[in-house]
Amino acid sequence: MTPEDLGFNSKRLDLVGAVGRRLVDDGRLPGALVQVARRGEVVYSDRYGLADRERDQPVSQDTIFRIYSMTKPITAVAVMQLYEKGLVLLEDPIEMYIPAFADMQVWDGGTRERPVLRPATRSITVHDLLRHTSGLTYGFRQQHALDAIYRRVGLGNLNQPDLTLADMCEQLGKLPLLFDPGTQWHYSMSTDVLAHLVEIVAEQSFSSYLREFITDPLDMFETRFAVPEEHADRLAALYMDTPDGMVLADDPTTSAYLAEPSFESGGGGLVSTIDDYQRFASMLLAGGELRGNRVLGRRTIEFMTTNHLPGAIDMNEAGQTLFPTEAMAGRGFGLGFGVIVDPAKHAAVSSVGEFGWGGMASTSFWVDPTEEITVIFMTQLAPSNSYPIRRLLRSAVNQALL
Repeated sequence: MTPEDLGFNSKRLDLVGAVGRRLVDDGRLPGALVQVARRGEVVYSDRYGLADRERDQPVSQDTIFRIYSMTKPITAVAVMQLYEKGLVLLEDPIEMYIPAFADMQVWDGGTRERPVLRPATRSITVHDLLRHTSGLTYGFRQQHALDAIYRRVGLGNLNQPDLTLADMCEQLGKLPLLFDPGTQWHYSMSTDVLAHLVEIVAEQSFSSYLREFITDPLDMFETRFAVPEEHADRLAALYMDTPDGMVLADDPTTSAYLAEPSFESGGGGLVSTIDDYQRFASMLLAGGELRGNRVLGRRTIEFMTTNHLPGAIDMNEAGQTLFPTEAMAGRGFGLGFGVIVDPAKHAAVSSVGEFGWGGMASTSFWVDPTEEITVIFMTQLAPSNSYPIRRLLRSAVNQALL
């Protein structure tokens, strides 16, 4: 089947790969791997550059990437499976399951040494955690004194804490919220709390739940919290963007990802390959099913990819913009995904209802149900706001449609 059979112009598709190739040639990315599919059929794939510059190892189709926050949609699917089974309701206060979150306090001024606190107006709900309106934050944000408090206790920075998910929740329950639950959108450790919710309700470890109910049914056998020893040579190096250029941030030969973690981060702990994540994206596009294996109901997927922000406002209106290179205007947030609600306001060719997310190392994906397209981009450069890769890709993909 040719790209034309699937509604794409073959020659114009090369502009998709050119986005990554240009950034690699300019010394801005180590390597790039991009894949476009329509109705589950791969239309275009391009790989270029190096997975490991120090060892001159090229990017390959089976390179293993740290997907960081692209873990969040997988965690959201796990939670919504429990919802479908009637084991969790979205309006449930999280302290029903995790008592550490009872009687939360809210930051009301002061300093990190002497904060002024007040009682929260209501409890954090499962819904709040899924849509990032919980009042929790991330230590790496460095935008508020509360972020510094998170860093001080080892939470939400760029390194995985030496804790269990249960330990993390106990720590979070002792810290104030940034705002009253449900009043703002703020990217946070909410999805890590959801991972512990899954452990409690399913009565098994988070990793074993994902294997049993999501990754194994979808044949995503390379999506894990650690890279097995026999596949260690396929783990890409992670680089950090600095004023002096790319510097090695995580050597794949000594990476923490070579050992099973105590902290199975639902917000950013998985590694994966582009083919594995293609199966996940194809399942979402197909309404929760892939090759006869259903992991979620069609109506549930539609519900998750609706804007859930209060008053149906976009992320810019609901809170702080976290990613300078990823415009939040015209983009709402569903249950685990960013969702396009106004393409003109978003200032990018896109479809209403298009959804997806990205990771700290500049990986990204999106699903366009209107055009029946999925797009996945893999690289390993942190932070994700170094270059506007996602917006460049969106333009390149859409211009190739017939």
